[in-house]
Amino acid sequence: MTDFVKPFKNDPQLGNLSTPISDSAVVRAFIGNLPAYRTGLSASRRGLEVGLAHGYFIYGPFAYFGPLRDTELGGLAGLFAAATLVLILSVGLSLHGQSVTTLQSSSAVDAPADLGTPAGWSEFASSFLVGGAGSVAFAYFLNYLEPFQKFIPLIWS
Repeated sequence: MTDFVKPFKNDPQLGNLSTPISDSAVVRAFIGNLPAYRTGLSASRRGLEVGLAHGYFIYGPFAYFGPLRDTELGGLAGLFAAATLVLILSVGLSLHGQSVTTLQSSSAVDAPADLGTPAGWSEFASSFLVGGAGSVAFAYFLNYLEPFQKFIPLIWS
């Protein structure tokens, strides 16, 4: 068993284990294609992509499972709640960025250099806010298009 599980990069102080699953080429390729680790992207582009993805899927649970789900204001309440959560997450990203002093990677894929500085995190957080708020509004808009209204009871029932 000790042949398969060992400290990551043979350094036990990193606090990560290298296993056949966590340190395989497939996992490294998958993680390397995520916006946070993809090469050639600026910090603002990374934040925009991550914000767009998160804002889009955050709207649904607030709109369809929130306390106002059976009222006329359910979609609007979902819009405000999801936009507020994106704002809170952006503030959290900004606060985290202020505490970043050096970049130390303890994962199978090395983190980009621009997320190792407070300025990079500031760009990431502001773009996350723009992307997240935009995709929350887009999800709200798609929710109320007339052709899709007849499919909503089929999806959520």
